[in-house]
Amino acid sequence: MRIAYHLLCTTHHAIRITQYDIKDVGVVSQEIENIFIDILERAKVLDPANARQWFDKLTMCRLDGGSLKIGCPDEVTVQFLHENCKTSFTRAAQQVTGHLITVDFNLDSDQNTKTTSTFYPRGLRLHPDYTFDNFVVGPCNRLAHASCVAVSQSPGNTYNPLFVYGVSGIGKTHLLHAVCFESQRKFEKLVIQFLSCEEFVNRFIRAIEEGNLPTFQNQFRNVDMLIIDDVQFLREREQSQEEFFHTFNALYNSGKQIILSADCAPGQIPSLEARLTSRFNWGLVSRVDSPSYETRVAIVQKKARLRGIEVSDEIAEYIARKVHANIRELEGALTAIYAISMTSNRKIDLELAQLAVEGQITSHEKHISITDIIEVVTRHFDVRLADLQSKKRSQSITEPRQICMFLARNLTKHSLEEIGGHLGGRDHTTVMHACTKISQAQKDDPKMKALLSDLTKQITNPISI
Repeated sequence: MRIAYHLLCTTHHAIRITQYDIKDVGVVSQEIENIFIDILERAKVLDPANARQWFDKLTMCRLDGGSLKIGCPDEVTVQFLHENCKTSFTRAAQQVTGHLITVDFNLDSDQNTKTTSTFYPRGLRLHPDYTFDNFVVGPCNRLAHASCVAVSQSPGNTYNPLFVYGVSGIGKTHLLHAVCFESQRKFEKLVIQFLSCEEFVNRFIRAIEEGNLPTFQNQFRNVDMLIIDDVQFLREREQSQEEFFHTFNALYNSGKQIILSADCAPGQIPSLEARLTSRFNWGLVSRVDSPSYETRVAIVQKKARLRGIEVSDEIAEYIARKVHANIRELEGALTAIYAISMTSNRKIDLELAQLAVEGQITSHEKHISITDIIEVVTRHFDVRLADLQSKKRSQSITEPRQICMFLARNLTKHSLEEIGGHLGGRDHTTVMHACTKISQAQKDDPKMKALLSDLTKQITNPISI
């Protein structure tokens, strides 16, 4: 490997090298490696959320003029670093060397020849951590995990279509990425399209505007596997639903695999055509629930290892007890702990974890979403989201709907129009009327007051069982 270097002058390093083979430089090569190690460590400090243990597999391929080329073991890593870490690595390189250096990530051919999974479908944006090996299986997701594994082993023949649903942040997207990784490993020539529903709709609109609809249709109807994340965004998009209906039929009739995810079951997606709802139910519909305490402990330990963070069982159990909204919040807790440890040069112990997690919980409580409120209210009243968003006016539906509006008005920063939009597209006057009515009922009826207090506690501080 030939490496070109220019003058590096910092407080800790001063080297002048031109056109050396890194394997032949000896002591000087070791100093260069130390510089690169410093850059990696500094990048972790600057961006703790994206710090990963596999950074150790990166290599410094070339430092020429003002450009640093970093070698990666596979194209998934190249893309992840380019999209998420380019700024932090550039800043780290400039701080360590004292020079204006730009950073670029490239496939390291030497490493790539040694890997067992080198095939990577072009155009897919996968997260290197989202594999089946890194997925923690528990009672909450066992069926969804097993069905995704089965589909990746035999696309188009098992559970077609596969519909996975559950609230945000509990691992649905992880499973979809894992299917891509495993399918591409087992079937190298498999053609996969994996994108969000929003991106599908945007591409469809762009194809109409450009008069290029046949190309769009060929792009999605001539694949071996189509994976659409957050398919609930098809609601109230009649023309997009029509196009997806025909795409679904073309793939299904050809025996091609279809995988969909959403935040609710097919029948609960509002304003979705009945013919689509019916087709989504043709295969297997699998629900992913929020992880139990034991599963959360295992997730914390797994995520910590991926980041190269050492946490004791006591710390993992503490995080699992305190953070139970979703997996993203668990990851956020680990990020906070790692950031405080790195910036303060403190060992990660229970006291530091408590400091980081308490701060995160306080911050999180200020950002309650309407989805959080709807989930608690629908569960309490045993009603469906589709009912709250419908035109139904029965008391059993109207009261939960109005309570949702009242709680959203008091617990979030959303406007009246935004609250109405989440609950069936109702205007601001309807939301205002609901808030006034529930507020008055709270004053007049002790039972309503107690109910609102209980719902508020569940939303702001959910209890894990």
